[in-house]
Formats: sequence, structure tokens, C-alpha cells
Amino acid sequence: MSRKRVAIFISGRGSNMRSLVEAAKAPDYPAEIALVFSNRPEAEGLAFAKAQGIATAAVDHKIHAGRDEFEKSVQILLDLHRVELICLAGFMRLLTANFVRAWEHRLINIHPALLPAYRGLHTHERALADGVKIHGCTVHFVVPEMDQGPIIAQAAVAVLDDDTSDTLAARVLKQEHLIYPAALARVASGKLKISGNRTYDDASTQDFSPLRVPEIDDV
Repeated sequence: MSRKRVAIFISGRGSNMRSLVEAAKAPDYPAEIALVFSNRPEAEGLAFAKAQGIATAAVDHKIHAGRDEFEKSVQILLDLHRVELICLAGFMRLLTANFVRAWEHRLINIHPALLPAYRGLHTHERALADGVKIHGCTVHFVVPEMDQGPIIAQAAVAVLDDDTSDTLAARVLKQEHLIYPAALARVASGKLKISGNRTYDDASTQDFSPLRVPEIDDV
């Protein structure tokens, strides 16, 4: 089996990066983690990746004249490591439209909300303020518009009466750790098809229903 070479972009501790790394240890997983990259040399997740024997690199965005120059340096690293797919995992840096278009359908992200609801930051606080009963997370292809693009996977959790933003975030994060590896496997397998802003599994259902795992978590 030919495994897709993946770069994971992080800016901090990289908890979702860790779940992807663990999933990729399975011999039948269709992706291998070729590089863990950060725009912050001090990012905690880089040490974890190094300990796992994974190549790491950091390009401090603050030392570059602008986003284009920063991304040129990033692209050199991606070429060097023969990267085929990119996973954003807590990467707190907006990418330019040119970079995103160059990686069209090969760049994925996880967002802590059920898109298209609650794009942007502070998703848990906003969900609680609105009194929603269902919240969750989404893995999607990245497009130039923030937190848009075809949805690959979603998972939902119930919002409990005594939830705070921290308790809700913790339950959502557990689901992120489950669906991100599943979504990456789906993309890396080459079976996922895209039609407009929808995705479907050409090898099975032939419909346009995005993957939703697991069911609503009431814990």
C-alpha cells in the first residue's frame, strides 16, 4: 500500500497532531506523518513529534517580511519532505489564498464547531451564549474563505445545562481526536470525492452525506 505523506501544521501543544500520529502507527493506515511543522519554534508539540521519530521544522513568521515570504519558506520545506497532504491542527496563522489554492483538496483543517455554524474564534462561548443544545466539531477542506470548504467529517455532542466553555470544549476535543484521523484516512485513501461544496465516498454510499462519527455524546 502506498501511503500519502502528510505534514501537520501546529502552533502549540498539538493535541490533534498527537491523535493523527498515533493513528498513523497502524500498518494499514493510508497516511504517514512525514513532517510536523510550526510557525512557532517554541511550540510544545514539536518535542512530542521529535520523540516519536518524526521530522520537525519551524519557520518563525515574525522574521519574514510578509505572508508571501513566510509561505515561500514553508513550501520549500514541504517540497523537501515530499509532502502530499497537509493537516492543520491548531495552526494559528491564516494562509494566503495563493497558498490555499496551490494545495486545493490537499489541505484540511479541524474546527471546533458544527460548520457552517460558528465560524471563527470563541466557538464554545458563542454556542453557550446562544443556548444551542447541540455543538461539535468539523473536519473540512480549506478554501480561501475562512472556515468554509467541503465538509469531510462532523461529530456532535450534547450541550449540558451546567456546561461551561471549558467543559464543553473538553468534550468536543475528545470527538476531534476521533474524527480527524478518520477524516484523514478517508482523504488519503483516495476514495473521497468532491462535488461542489459536498463530499461523498465513491466506493460505498454514492451519496453526498458527510461522514458523521460518532453519535451525539451525552457524557
